This record gives sequence, C-alpha cells and structure tokens, in this order.
Amino acid sequence: MNRLPSILVVDDDRDTCLNLADILGELGYRVKVAHDGPSAVELVRQAPYDVALLDLKMPGMNGVELYRAIKQLRAGTVAIIMTAYASQKTAHEALSAGAWQVLAKPINLHRVLDLVHQALDQPLLLVVDDDREFCASLWDILRERGYRVAVAGDCDSAARQLHEEAFDVVLIDMKLPRCTGNMIYHLVRQSNPSAHTIVITGYARDMEHAINEIVNQGADAVCYKPFDVPNLLGMLGQLVTKPRQNESAPD
Repeated sequence: MNRLPSILVVDDDRDTCLNLADILGELGYRVKVAHDGPSAVELVRQAPYDVALLDLKMPGMNGVELYRAIKQLRAGTVAIIMTAYASQKTAHEALSAGAWQVLAKPINLHRVLDLVHQALDQPLLLVVDDDREFCASLWDILRERGYRVAVAGDCDSAARQLHEEAFDVVLIDMKLPRCTGNMIYHLVRQSNPSAHTIVITGYARDMEHAINEIVNQGADAVCYKPFDVPNLLGMLGQLVTKPRQNESAPD
C-alpha cells in the first residue's frame, strides 16, 4: 500500500493556506485546505491525514477544539498548532489536548517543514480494542514515546483504517464486539501484509487456544493486560526497526 503523505492545513487566513499548500504540494505531499473547523472535520471524515497544521484562533471553532474533534475521528493524525498568540497557557492547553507542537506566527517555513518531516518519520500504530479508557491511556503513553497512534474500537473501524493506512504495527485485542482477534489478524494480513502484530488480552487462560493459533499463523508477540509498559515499549522498539517480508493473503 503506497500513498503520498497527506497534510491538512486549516487557517482562516487564505493566503497562509495557499502559501503552505503550494510549498507542501511542490514537495510531493497530498495537501487539502480548510478555512474553518467544520469544513476541516468534514475533510477528516472523508480521508486520513498524517499531519494537520491548525491555526489556533479561528471564528467558531479554535484550533484546540478542532484537534479534539479530529482526534475523535482520526487519532493517528499528528497536530501542529500555529498561533500569533503564543503563551505558556496556550501551549499547555494545546499539548494537554494531544497536539504535538505549538508554533508561533509568523511561521518559520523551515521549522514547519522540519516538523512535518519528523512527524512522518514517527512509526504508525493501530490499537484495536473496545476499551476506550485503555486506548486513551495507551495513546498517551505511546505518543510520548514518539509513535503515531490510531485507534479502532470495533471490526468495522479496524477494517476501514487498515484499508486506508499502511501501519507499522497493529495491536489486536482478542475480545471485540461482533468479531474476534483472529478475524482482525486476518484483516491485517490481507490489507497490511507488511505490518507487525502484537496480540493483547486480559484473559490469558480463556484465550490460550486462540492466542496460540494466531501466534502459529505469524503474530509477532503477545502482551497481557495489565501491561508491563517497559516490556511493551521494548517489543515495539524492536518491531518498528525489523522489516517484515510481505505475505500473500490467506485463502
């Protein structure tokens, strides 16, 4: 699966959008622009974006509010907040919401391009688990360690995202609404054959047979809840630097 890296630029200053879109487009990125929050949310509903450059002060929905909406739809999007009103309070609010960086206006173009490049270099993970609190906690932990983290709470969401994105690692909970971890594993092999997989479960004894089945089919690792976070981070560190040979889709 190959697609151009995608950037969303949102600013009510049309000249800022035009300039950033022209420069990023010339560098080979797929760029979309919006001039207000609701329009940006609609674009995010339609397609994933790797990076979102968001103006802080816009009529109606500000950049932090917009990022919270984007995060609900596409948790793997890395947000960079741009503002002419930079302050410690502003930065704290944006970073607490999950934004990655806050940039002062007028924009330093070289700094923007450097941050976009850094964001795109961050490994992309998908966590498939219906426990929202667990996913939120794991998202915070992994973002702090420099991973982009998308989240799927059910089989349909996982299937859609696996079709849209090329993930480096997929973490698969064994118990999901209306489907099993085994089903998700096969979806990964069909649509993201180069992705590594980690099976996660809080039911080691009940799921022993199913876990062994997935491991025998090629899952890279098993991690039991509650997590040993250093152990999980060690697994991920090894997997994201380890190429996986593409496999043909199972029959």
